[in-house]
Amino acid sequence: MVIASIDLKDGHVVQLKNGKDLVLQRDDADALISDFNKFGEVAVIDLDQAFRNTDAKGNTKNTALLKKLLRQGNVRVGGGIRDVKKARELISLGAEKVIVGSAAWNPEPKDGESILNTEFLEELNKAIGKQRVIISVDAINGKIAVKGWTETVDISLIDGAREAEKYCSELLFTCVEKEGCMQGTDMEAVRALRGAVKCRVVAAGGVNSLEQVTELEKMGCDVQLGMALYTGKVSLKDSFINCLNWEKTGELLPVIAQSPAGEVLMMGYANRQAFEKSFESGKLTFYSRSRNTLWTKGETSGHFLELIKMRADCDRDTVLATVIPHGGVCHTGSWTCFGSEPDEKSTLERLYGTISERFANPRPGSYTATLDAKRVREKVMEEAEELCDDAESRDEVIWEAADLLYFVSVLMYKEGVNWKDVYDELDRRHKEK
Repeated sequence: MVIASIDLKDGHVVQLKNGKDLVLQRDDADALISDFNKFGEVAVIDLDQAFRNTDAKGNTKNTALLKKLLRQGNVRVGGGIRDVKKARELISLGAEKVIVGSAAWNPEPKDGESILNTEFLEELNKAIGKQRVIISVDAINGKIAVKGWTETVDISLIDGAREAEKYCSELLFTCVEKEGCMQGTDMEAVRALRGAVKCRVVAAGGVNSLEQVTELEKMGCDVQLGMALYTGKVSLKDSFINCLNWEKTGELLPVIAQSPAGEVLMMGYANRQAFEKSFESGKLTFYSRSRNTLWTKGETSGHFLELIKMRADCDRDTVLATVIPHGGVCHTGSWTCFGSEPDEKSTLERLYGTISERFANPRPGSYTATLDAKRVREKVMEEAEELCDDAESRDEVIWEAADLLYFVSVLMYKEGVNWKDVYDELDRRHKEK
């Protein structure tokens, strides 16, 4: 599959040729990650960190933007990650994986020494886990490139990769000579690398066509794309569809629809045209085997499934679609096809949505709409006191806790905070430890 790259320099999204010469610059990172994340993982790279263009605190002109992007998709982050503390911080802020480059290598190993910085990598694995570590095996003329691709070390790509996979879940290979040149990548080097290691391999640098993306997928490699996406040479939609395992499944693939909260809603089948229509319309579309035609869920009932993102499984023969349901999903009227309840189950997100709707469209007699900032804070204090001081039985604790959560949700809405923000903070604290 394709991993879209967002490279940051001086606070802008850029694309460089050979890692040096500016080819394009733009300032729509939020829109880019929203679009890119529909199709797969996104790599966010701080080039200024890689080139050590930092202030006294170790920050760059990209730091604030980078942190903002980390929870806007399935993000892996790279660029100048040289210590465990930095890696742990990035994971706590929302990065799913970190990409380690120069810091992974021992540039001048003495007799008997490893070509890798094993002390650092062992500490990194212990701190965040091997599954969260990606090691860059960038190469120039077959030698490992370091220090922002300004130098090489006397370590071959294959030898370096075999050692590096002991400390990571993935290898990111960039053919530096091809980077940003749009002339195609070094397929023989990628093929040799794929044959030398067992871990996941991501190829980057020069990939310039859908055909090459598809060939690399069949080789068992993912592709990280930059220039080809920004110049329109390769489409993420076409890449996603072409990388699915059609040879194994034939004309149809199963698609599982789930809510943002992870609740399984339904399962259907899709052909190439159905996937195209889903991405183009933003509404999940299937292929009806009984009617032999495309059908967009909700086209008659109005209960459509708003597409957030799609992810293929490891075998590329099943797709998971994350959607926002607009009404009951099952034709029976149930909220999901795997249950009989007509309404969405109560969750904090559902409560927050109801509160939002009450303020946006006040109904006669709505208690929620009468709550101003001062009153809701008073109610939070009041309900917290009742929960702590008055609730003695299990039922009383449930009752008072429900009251408290309702008023906390109203307060959050008033302050522009949602439950995802709270979950993200709890997640950050968990990963920080």
